[in-house]
Amino acid sequence: MLHSERLSSTEKHQSGDLPTLVFLHGFLGSGADWQACLDELTQFERVVIDLPGHGRSQFTKCNDFDDCCKLLNSTLSLLFPSQQPLILIGYSMGGRIAMHGIANQCFSDLNIVGAIVEGGNFGLQTESEKQVRLENDARWAKRFKTEPLERVLNDWYQQAVFSSLNHEQRQTLIAKRSDNLGSAVANMLMATSLAKQAYLLPSLQKQNIPVYYLCGEKDQKFSQLAQRSGLAYRQVEGAGHNVHQEQPQQFAMHIKQIIQSHFGESNENNGNHHG
Repeated sequence: MLHSERLSSTEKHQSGDLPTLVFLHGFLGSGADWQACLDELTQFERVVIDLPGHGRSQFTKCNDFDDCCKLLNSTLSLLFPSQQPLILIGYSMGGRIAMHGIANQCFSDLNIVGAIVEGGNFGLQTESEKQVRLENDARWAKRFKTEPLERVLNDWYQQAVFSSLNHEQRQTLIAKRSDNLGSAVANMLMATSLAKQAYLLPSLQKQNIPVYYLCGEKDQKFSQLAQRSGLAYRQVEGAGHNVHQEQPQQFAMHIKQIIQSHFGESNENNGNHHG
């Protein structure tokens, strides 16, 4: 079982009217990362999950993507009846786990009606890219296991993907992430390495579960991935890779708009929206 926290909606709806939002954080994060967004989405029932090796699930291990999705599937099936509509909202690693699960039908016990992926990679397409990535992740994993966490984090947040962060934001993140357990995040980094992820886009395009993509306009790499993906996507102004922390109000507004456009009319056209 993964640690989860369930927040009920502040508005009374007939049950099943609105989907429940399930939030999956990124590498080094925890369910607490979503707090600013959760405060903006009180009309929905919300669930935040701590993924394996992180937060209060830091002693829960997983070996690969299938394993992670099984844990997620069983955690959510204990929380909800099988007909309850759920929308997965995943950032980075959390987004990749959500996409893997949808592409490979790992969530058969659940009624997943959509996914919103923030800055999640669809996967690498060549063996040589995978090899480079595996070596890179293995180096980081070794450092997470053996060096003082603060020192590793200091270098981690210097990577290009975090270039939109200023010094103060970096320091805040390092302080916040220093309560992780080095060996636990190292295991999860290797279990969900991009090198071990299939290229998911073709399967995602064939699914009848709509996948929406959100990225920050300053995040050039992921903006390009989104534009080329053929999925419905939105760019968020004034944000880099981590939209939900840099622009939580805008992030929440986009979620509301996506749900409104998708579930606002009737649920009949669920499977046909590919933006």
